[in-house]
Amino acid sequence: MSTLIETDAIVIGGGIVGASAALTLALKGKRVALLERDFCGSHSSGVNYGGVRRQGRPLSQLPLSQRAHQIWGNLRELIGIDGEYQRSGHLKLARSEQDMNALRAYAEASQGFGLDLQLLDRDQLRARYPWAGDVAVGASLCADDGHANPRLVSPAFARAARRAGALVFEQAPVSDVSHDGNVFVVSTTSGLTLRATWLLNCAGAWAAALAAQFNEPVPMYSGYPAMLVTEPLPMFMDVSTGVEGGGIYARQVARGNCVLGGGQGFALDPARARPGQAAVLDILRNAVELYPPLAGAQAIRTWSGTEGYLPDREPVLGPSLNRPGLLHGFGFAGAGFQIGPAAGEALAEWVCDGASRISLDAFSIGRFQQIVLQPPAIEPVTNVIPLHRGRSSI
Repeated sequence: MSTLIETDAIVIGGGIVGASAALTLALKGKRVALLERDFCGSHSSGVNYGGVRRQGRPLSQLPLSQRAHQIWGNLRELIGIDGEYQRSGHLKLARSEQDMNALRAYAEASQGFGLDLQLLDRDQLRARYPWAGDVAVGASLCADDGHANPRLVSPAFARAARRAGALVFEQAPVSDVSHDGNVFVVSTTSGLTLRATWLLNCAGAWAAALAAQFNEPVPMYSGYPAMLVTEPLPMFMDVSTGVEGGGIYARQVARGNCVLGGGQGFALDPARARPGQAAVLDILRNAVELYPPLAGAQAIRTWSGTEGYLPDREPVLGPSLNRPGLLHGFGFAGAGFQIGPAAGEALAEWVCDGASRISLDAFSIGRFQQIVLQPPAIEPVTNVIPLHRGRSSI
C-alpha cells in the first residue's frame, strides 16, 4: 500500500550535504522529507578520511568553506555530539622546492580568507614536528583546521534533522521522479509517494542520473579513495596532514590509531567499493617516508567508498537552469565532509529565501551545458585484497 506525503521539499540523498539541508530546512520551519536508499551517512559521507580542512581548497570554495568552519565550531549544539571533532591543525607537507613554492603561492593567493597560514621551512618543520621524514622540505600549517569521525558525524546530521521535525526515510530507494506541472512527485520502492514544490538532488556519486533526467547531463565519474587504519601506536602526531600534489594524507586519533589514505580502489558493485592492493602498498610506502614512526606498524583495516568527481574538481551546487524548484548539490570530489554543512545550508536558503547568502555562481550546472567530455580513464586494479579486514606490515 502506497503512502502519500505532501511536503515543501524533498531531499534525495542522506549524506552530510542532504542531511544538513534537511536539518536547516526543518529548523526554518519547512516541511521536509529526506530519502536515503541505504542508511544516512553510510556512503562517502560516513567512510571518508575525516579531514575538516580549508587549506588547499580552490579559492572559489573558500567562502563556503569559511562558513562551514563556523558551523563546525558549533557542532555539538547543532547535532548533539562533538563527533570527535578537533581543531588540531592541518599540516600540508612539501616534498620538493617546487611543492614548497606552490604552498607559498597558495598562501599569497588565499590571503583575506582568514586561513592564517604559517609557512615552515625545513628547520622550522623539524623543530615543531620532529616526526616528519627527511623527504619533507617544508610545510604550510593552518592551525584551526582539523579532523573528525565521519562515522559519527554524518549520521548525526540526519538524526538531528529528524529531531527538528524532518521526515527521514532510510532504506527507501527512489524508483521514479517526475514533475506534474505543479510539483515534483517522487516514488520509492518502499511504497512512499511524496509531492513537493522543491526537490534537492544530493545523491552523491549517483546524482548525475537525476540531473540528466531533467536535461542537465554532467560528465561525472566515480572514484574510490583507498584508506586504512593502523593498530594503536604511541602518540607522535597531533595534527592532521596532507601532501602538496597529493598522494597521501594521515592523522592520529586519541586512541593512537593512525588513519591514512591515498590512491584509488575499485568498485565491487554500484554501491560498494574496496581499496586495491596497489593503492594500499603505495600508502604504506609513502607513509614510511613521510612518517618514520609508522615503520613496523600493522594495518588492521582497509576500506573505500564511492565518490563523484567532475572534470574541474568543483561541485555542482545551486539551482537547475531547466526546472524551477530543482536544486543540485553533488560532485564534491572527496572534499565534501568539511564543506557539506555549509553546502546544505546554502541549498536550504534557496528554498526559503530564493538565493543563498554566499554566491554559488562558480558551481552552476550550466558550466557543463556546452561541454561533452569523457571521464578520465582509471586504470583497473587486478590484484586486490580479498578481505575488508586484514593485517599488513608498514
